[in-house]
Amino acid sequence: MNPYSQWIEGVDPLAVIRETPQTLREAMASHGAAGTADTPRAEGAWTARQILAHLADTEIVFAMRLRQAVAEDNHVIQPFDQDAWARGYSAADVETALAVFSAVRTWNVQFIAAQPEGMFAKSLSHPERGAMTFRTLVETMAGHDRNHLSQLAT
Repeated sequence: MNPYSQWIEGVDPLAVIRETPQTLREAMASHGAAGTADTPRAEGAWTARQILAHLADTEIVFAMRLRQAVAEDNHVIQPFDQDAWARGYSAADVETALAVFSAVRTWNVQFIAAQPEGMFAKSLSHPERGAMTFRTLVETMAGHDRNHLSQLAT
């Protein structure tokens, strides 16, 4: 199951994940120029800085998940508490977070592209989301990107 499937209907998830670093750089440049990187878009919402830090952290998580899914039979993904991780995000350095996201994303895209077509059907599971495939994991990355990019566009 992909909780972000609504964000990727009719699009190529690999194209989305390849394009996200540039789209993210542009969005953060816009927030920096407007002085809005630390302004929540709504009460209780994350700021652009916090969203970026979350994306950097999540990209590291996806790196591990992708590789474990390839290396292990019937891999069970380890969930994490994003709100607990987010406690320090307001102090995150924008340039460092962008660099981390971009570098790890490039590494992940290369890893995904190197997989044989059959790998995309490989089974894995998530304790909260149930059974999925490697393809679902890649699609989740793309949907997660688009969800947060839409928040940065508002």
